[in-house]
Amino acid sequence: MTTTYPFSAIVGMDGLRLALLLNAVSPAVGGVLVRGEKGTAKSTAVRAIASLLPEVDVVAGCRFSCDPAAPDPSCPDGPHEPGTGEARPARMVELPVGASEDRLVGALDIERALSDGVKAFEPGLLADAHRGVLYVDEVNLLHDHLIDLLLDAAAMGASYVEREGVSVRHAARFLLVGTMNPEEGELRPQLLDRFGLTVEVAASRDTEERVEVVRRRLAYDEDPEGFAARWAADEEALRERIAAARALLPRVALGDRALRQIAAVCAGFEVDGMRADIVTARTATALAAWAGRTDVRTEDVRGAALLSLPHRRRRAPFDAPGLDEDKLDEILRQFEEDDPEPDPDPGPEDGPGGSGPDDPGGPEDGPQEGAGDGAREQAPPAEPEPSVPDQRTGEHEAADREPDSAPADVDSGPGEADDGAGGAGGERAAVGAAEPFRTRRLDVPGLGEGAAGRRSRARSAHGRTTGARRPRGTLSALHLSATVRAAAPHQLARGRRGPGLLVRRDDLREAVREGREGNLVLFVVDASGSMAARKRMSAIKGAVLSLLLDAYQRRDKVGLITFRGADAELALPPTSSVDTAAARLERLPTGGRTPLAAGLLKAREVLRVERLRDPARRPLLVVVTDGRATEARRSGGPTPVERAGRAARMLAGDGVASVVVDCESGPVRLGLAGALARELRGTPVTLDELRADSVTALVRDVRTVSNPRRAA
Repeated sequence: MTTTYPFSAIVGMDGLRLALLLNAVSPAVGGVLVRGEKGTAKSTAVRAIASLLPEVDVVAGCRFSCDPAAPDPSCPDGPHEPGTGEARPARMVELPVGASEDRLVGALDIERALSDGVKAFEPGLLADAHRGVLYVDEVNLLHDHLIDLLLDAAAMGASYVEREGVSVRHAARFLLVGTMNPEEGELRPQLLDRFGLTVEVAASRDTEERVEVVRRRLAYDEDPEGFAARWAADEEALRERIAAARALLPRVALGDRALRQIAAVCAGFEVDGMRADIVTARTATALAAWAGRTDVRTEDVRGAALLSLPHRRRRAPFDAPGLDEDKLDEILRQFEEDDPEPDPDPGPEDGPGGSGPDDPGGPEDGPQEGAGDGAREQAPPAEPEPSVPDQRTGEHEAADREPDSAPADVDSGPGEADDGAGGAGGERAAVGAAEPFRTRRLDVPGLGEGAAGRRSRARSAHGRTTGARRPRGTLSALHLSATVRAAAPHQLARGRRGPGLLVRRDDLREAVREGREGNLVLFVVDASGSMAARKRMSAIKGAVLSLLLDAYQRRDKVGLITFRGADAELALPPTSSVDTAAARLERLPTGGRTPLAAGLLKAREVLRVERLRDPARRPLLVVVTDGRATEARRSGGPTPVERAGRAARMLAGDGVASVVVDCESGPVRLGLAGALARELRGTPVTLDELRADSVTALVRDVRTVSNPRRAA
């Protein structure tokens, strides 16, 4: 059996330790979402907290961990008579990112249900996690329908399975902990709100602390059991303190003054709904119990707000979670002036350990990650860093800058010259994006089989049933009528005598369902001098930002290619982090000539690589340009426009569905973007037609190519 890294041996990360301990004291807080880059001890800290939870008494033989003192009257293994049970450690259950719905909520034994007429239910991970910890690593990569089921069970304390006319309900109360790397994509705001607390973890910059991290990790790897033994006393002290705080929690008084403080803070930060107030109140109560007090004070309200409000402050999908501490202090100070009633006399702490809420317990050092993971220090007050730092190197920045004059052999034929002053000039500073708007939906034609999402039609595990087929692997969704029809002709040959239907594995049919998939939306953005007019570039960035917002809501992967000067650059490899793409777009400079062919060829190469990595995810190419092409060429070679047309035809030959957003403006239009769309066999749309409320957009759609290999 693997020895878990001791919770009390983890270095730093005060905010994460405190959030986990508060949930251990009061599971009603609603769990923890841990945000941080890779190697920040997230997983180790979560796994370590499970060993500190008190043992639970369960009914012997019950697969759903019923409490013998108050058994669940709806337990599928019941009814249970109240009485003594057996004690066992609280479970730590991990939900894999690739888990199926049946694995999460449980599954019915279809063969027994059909042949024996019994409701045979096989419990899932929600039943295993009852009265324990349910841990979801990379929760932002979990499919939406699984997240919905998971959070519904966490909110209601029960799991419901409704399938083929059979209904099963069982208790499912657990400490929910999710970890995520924001660079790989964000959770939807409504899902963020379902986590009680959130903490950001970041690497410590203190040399001595980092040294201690490595020293302890190496010692643990060398002798896990011996290392755990050296921290056994501290672990036991924490375990006892958690038990004492749990016992004290029912006696903690949340007075009207504390409630008014909580309401003032939540109203001051304009959080949506009332869940924030409720979670903050529960967290403040748990903080008081952890400190060994029976009254909730201002410091408890402040500490609770720092943990419960940052992820509820997001006003838009691209906003980074965070909380302005100065504003929090100002709200509390204003409350003190309006309601000068003092807090109860602080006095000496009378709780176990005698430490306040800022001391998570144990020695001066806190939780630490696994092998190869450096410790990350995080306290609740810390303002999170921007989720997407500028990672461009000086070399790339230099490549973006173009000389003020073009080579002598640049083709500047009709329709290929750059707009206005600075068309062939050097780099211009980035301009801000215009206000985003709701865009029309751009679909990939045909029927795909990609990851679940909300964009294009696809065969999926969820959606409307369109037919039946023999199972491919494990049966996931039984098509009952098709199964009965397949088994019925063989009943006499199988010797059926009773009322039950004799069903064999070959008779089983699974439902074929049609839903929506997420796509790879690859943006190819013209950042040349012809797009550099400030108002024009601001409008274009606003349009791309609107499309990114649409991709975020439809659960797409996105990539960003820009072309300007002499070449094209992959500004953002395909990723689920739409926030990162928005940040890169915001910093996008403009200037130089227009290597349109280079941008299209770069897109073709990126799509080729992504097709090898994820062949089921279909791409949608979005080219944002005015259609002009100006670049250096050799004497006698093809013109820039001809090279761009050749690259477009290569993409069309690959069967890539495409949209060309025509950014040309002014009274005289050359129609170059429309010509490019024809070469791509794609759909041209103007910035106005991109809007969902545009009348023209109502009659436009993405056209596909006549390539059955890609359109099927």
